[in-house]
Amino acid sequence: MLKALTKNFSDIIKKVRGQGRLTEENIEQALKDIRLAMLEADVALPVVSDFLHSIKEDALGVQIDRNVNPGRAFTDIVYRQLTHLMGDAHAGLRLKKSPAVVLACGLQGVGKTTSLAKIAKRLKEREKKRVLLASTDIRRPAALAQLKILSADIGVNYAESDNMSDAVSRGKELMNIAHRQLTDVVLMDTAGRTTLDDDMMDEIRRLAESLKPAETLFFVDSMQGQDAVNTARRFHDTLPLTGIVLTKFDGDARGGAALSARAVIGAPVKFVGVGEKPDDLQDFHPARFASRILGMGDLASLAEQAAEKTDQSVIRRLGKKLKKPDHFDLNDQLAQMQQMKKMGGVDAMVDKMPGMIADKLRGVEADGDKMKHMEAIIYSMTPGERAAPEIIKASRKRRIAAGSGATVNLVNQLLTQHEQTRKIMKRFAKNPAGMMRMMQNLLG
Repeated sequence: MLKALTKNFSDIIKKVRGQGRLTEENIEQALKDIRLAMLEADVALPVVSDFLHSIKEDALGVQIDRNVNPGRAFTDIVYRQLTHLMGDAHAGLRLKKSPAVVLACGLQGVGKTTSLAKIAKRLKEREKKRVLLASTDIRRPAALAQLKILSADIGVNYAESDNMSDAVSRGKELMNIAHRQLTDVVLMDTAGRTTLDDDMMDEIRRLAESLKPAETLFFVDSMQGQDAVNTARRFHDTLPLTGIVLTKFDGDARGGAALSARAVIGAPVKFVGVGEKPDDLQDFHPARFASRILGMGDLASLAEQAAEKTDQSVIRRLGKKLKKPDHFDLNDQLAQMQQMKKMGGVDAMVDKMPGMIADKLRGVEADGDKMKHMEAIIYSMTPGERAAPEIIKASRKRRIAAGSGATVNLVNQLLTQHEQTRKIMKRFAKNPAGMMRMMQNLLG
């Protein structure tokens, strides 16, 4: 996600970094490059113009310390303005009354229904809310069946109604069910629009007037860029949108929707869908996304992801091994690999790493089959071999390769990787302060 935009911004920063100081001339050139990068990302033209004006004013108005690298100074300015463009701070759902209604709207096929189920799971597990999934879609019975299946998968209630004649009256019946079930939050799906005809827009306007939602969320396909934002503006003219959910952000998202949405519509981006699984939903933090766009990484989100998806008892055990690296064996390596898989593998983590580290890691585990082979190799070893890899010589390697369906070369790669990991751990154990300084230098 955002790879092209991140690369373009990183290249621009590198150019500025090579200058002796910030001048009006090199600022103008950087602004031209940023303009091109944002237009390629399908950011709305008025948004680009306002953004460049803000950067120029900021850059020309700031006093640059002679000891500060111009690239660092310019990066700080662009980071600040990017964060402001996308909303300054994270905007969560405002769910004060009970039951609070979250009304979902958007075009057909953008992933609205599956994303709504992700939000339901999040509210149930993180905030301990009693959640009810419901839909006023009277045109597509398959959409109702999909939502019912999703609700069962994530373990939240689903409201049914036989009323298929009118969306507004159906919505009222569903709300009666919500009241009877003492629901905290009703996530109300609506019919996906293929075209923005007047009848459909009037229906959702009347529905909003009847339900009085606490939140009205517009679901946007991230790969549609500026077109999706323009569609959202049409919805916003009909009913007040309070937030945006970017779906399919794990695909070839250029970034236009993320950068344009708040400026064009005036409503903040609240969530980002980053995969097909029920847990593949992230809070949208403008500062973190700005950091990723500039190649500075998003270590805060990475830490949150690790806390949510990994087994903390395993992490604590591996942490103890860090202090005694000679005790780090292939059982520990297997546990490490399994925890990484829970986080989506190396490739899923690379996007959140700072540029230099990301470049070194990119492609290390691009082949998911390689990780499976590595696991199979370790499972094919005896307990003694896992505990003492140094005893694995030629004949053992051939047996392990045959037993795991891998090659001897792949067995050698695993053993080499394990030995390199132990060496790094030893260096850290001997000089943790020095290793931390090295990491800080890598982080910029």
